[in-house]
Amino acid sequence: MRITLKSGFLALALGQVSARTGLALNITKIPNEFSIHLNTSQHDDPCSKKEIFVRPFITDDARVVGKRYAQLETWARFDKEAGQHWIIGAYGPNKNLELTVGGVYGYQVDHDSKKTFSYALPLLQSKFLIKDYKPNKGPGYGVVVGTFLPAGQGSFKPNGYGTFGFLTVSQCLGEGEIFLFHANLGGNYLYIDGSNNSILTWGLGTQIKAYKGMHLVGEVFSGDPYIPGTGTSWQAGFRYFVSNLIQIDMTVGNGIAGDIVMPFWYTAGLRIVTEKFRKKNISSPRDRFAT
Repeated sequence: MRITLKSGFLALALGQVSARTGLALNITKIPNEFSIHLNTSQHDDPCSKKEIFVRPFITDDARVVGKRYAQLETWARFDKEAGQHWIIGAYGPNKNLELTVGGVYGYQVDHDSKKTFSYALPLLQSKFLIKDYKPNKGPGYGVVVGTFLPAGQGSFKPNGYGTFGFLTVSQCLGEGEIFLFHANLGGNYLYIDGSNNSILTWGLGTQIKAYKGMHLVGEVFSGDPYIPGTGTSWQAGFRYFVSNLIQIDMTVGNGIAGDIVMPFWYTAGLRIVTEKFRKKNISSPRDRFAT
């Protein structure tokens, strides 16, 4: 099945109505969560078909999109504070590297209940896969680094310059991607008004196959690399694989603890992978739609 970027953007436009949502990007506000990375597998193993564990989940996986594969991801996130629509694209120049660029726009609910337009871009990120994971064998791991430049308007615009980085580890148990487990550990560095700040981030997540293309997903995390300042929260929902190249998901979440406790939120999103940039003599991307 071939999907062009043009059809991807059409699906994106249709998916926006039911997309996922979020909080304000301003680090002085309650943050939001969404990501990004669709990681497609590099090997035809049972764990490489659909193990996509990406935004709107915060906990990332040890997968990359794949050599010369491209991914378009969009989601919306809503809570009582704001509504966000994220658009993120990723490309794999080789089998171990994934490059991502994206942005967010939406509205912030002011104190007088008035909604104010806001946006922020660009988000820049790279993920390097050190070791892939396979079912019932040792875990895979990778490194992610990136930044959200202080450009935009309104509360979504970051107050200053910041970078993030973290280590991601993934383990697959059971043939056919029955259980997937992911762990992240890293931090944010922020430079605001002449002061330097560092924030620890971590996340634990899982994806469990329920029936055919339906998967249950859940996570507990502290801090969002994209939007620093969040406390500890949980998020759970489902992920459905329409095909090896198309995936939809819906989640709900809520804050647990921290200086900033996130309000209840809900999200919906769409992810599309395209082989448009691959040569025709390269094998089909079937079974490559992974985390």
